Amino acid sequence: MPAIVGAVQVISIGSSSVFNIGDVYQITPVSNAKTFSGAGSFNTGDRMTVNNHQSSTNTLDSDGIDQPNFLNA
Repeated sequence: MPAIVGAVQVISIGSSSVFNIGDVYQITPVSNAKTFSGAGSFNTGDRMTVNNHQSSTNTLDSDGIDQPNFLNA
């Protein structure tokens, strides 16, 4: 079923992001990343209170490859 889309304004888009309007069969990423962050690092909002007592982030990664993008074009 075809998509009917009105006016679209794109202010900014990242270098490894995907912008799609309409029908699509498959969208695959061409990059991947791993982010280590402590407790409460990505919290956003007004009047946020975060209490982290004796928090630590484990960055040990013994497997080496988590999700490869080997066959993505």
